[in-house]
Amino acid sequence: MKNLEYHNPTRVFFGKGETDRVGEVCAELGKKILLLYGSGSIKKTGLYDRVLQRLREKNLEVFEVSGIQPNPRIDKVREGVKLCKEKNIEVVLAVGGGSVLDSAKIIAAGAVYDGDPWDFFIDKAQVTGRIKLVTVLTLAATGSEMNHNAVVSNDETMEKLAVVDPHIFPDVSILDPENTLTVPRDQTVYGIVDMMAHVFEQYFHPTPETPLQDRLCEAIMNTVIEYTPRVLANLTDYDARATIMWCGTLALNHLIEAGVEGDWSTHRIEHELSAFYDIPHGAGLAIVFPQWMKYVLDIIPGKFAQFTERVWKIPRNGRSDRELGLLGIEATRQWFSEIGAPITLRAVGIGEERLQEMAERATRKGPLGSVKKLHKEDVFQILKMCL
Repeated sequence: MKNLEYHNPTRVFFGKGETDRVGEVCAELGKKILLLYGSGSIKKTGLYDRVLQRLREKNLEVFEVSGIQPNPRIDKVREGVKLCKEKNIEVVLAVGGGSVLDSAKIIAAGAVYDGDPWDFFIDKAQVTGRIKLVTVLTLAATGSEMNHNAVVSNDETMEKLAVVDPHIFPDVSILDPENTLTVPRDQTVYGIVDMMAHVFEQYFHPTPETPLQDRLCEAIMNTVIEYTPRVLANLTDYDARATIMWCGTLALNHLIEAGVEGDWSTHRIEHELSAFYDIPHGAGLAIVFPQWMKYVLDIIPGKFAQFTERVWKIPRNGRSDRELGLLGIEATRQWFSEIGAPITLRAVGIGEERLQEMAERATRKGPLGSVKKLHKEDVFQILKMCL
């Protein structure tokens, strides 16, 4: 295990009815609120009116930016930053899934920065502070509610890039599983894939002697696998939704990565897919991850054998680590397919025309990953395997 420093400053309110705390939470942090949300589904479900009522009960002044898309765009972030500066916004309130939350993080940071918020993504500037940030989560997936990551796309440059900075942890996150009961099946599936992929990135690593981290990861994976059928059988099963939501938070609140060197190459590869083709992030991860697993299997065959036995409950029965690992990889691929995620690029309409270009873009700052350093040709081979 590597040396570690762990600090997570986000205060979390989790459970049924916790949404009603939003007014008091925001009032403690400021009087001028920027309410940020997506395409309007929160209006259809009544969540918008509920949040607005709680804010008005505290006599808060509310401004809005709506229309945040999946794979959120920098133009909406710029719109939010401009409004924050014009109206002297004190608190950004994000109500939505990971795309809304990621946008809110950069808006909050951009509000105290003189330049273009895209500067944070291209290493032209570092985040040095932000205004206050509160989130109300409506989709279990990214873990953005309790981490210091944000991913945003730029349509002009066809880039999807990340900012990782401790300044962008939310101050408070409200996790009310009732807000996920109306999430459609396909978005539920992609969220589940995303959280599993987060665990994979931190579980398959080259760091020796990490037994506790391994078992924490395995507990999350086993729980997601156990509860996914319940959620998909009944999308309004509160207890199943609550369990999946908490799994998504723990999958990427930086706890299970403490003391290990995660890989993250699959996410980098997928970011090129969704930047070029605007496919759902979870769909891209379901396609790429099993192929990455096959590509690096021989580097850490023992970890893949452990994964197969502990997560997929497949006994060794005299098999080598490699043979057992292959069974676990295939079980993963089949599980993604069974729950409704695509497992090939062709299934989402992507051919081989731009694979070389995506491989080059993914590695333009150097090789990816920690398990195996992936250069352009490695990424190209993985993408070809995904076809």
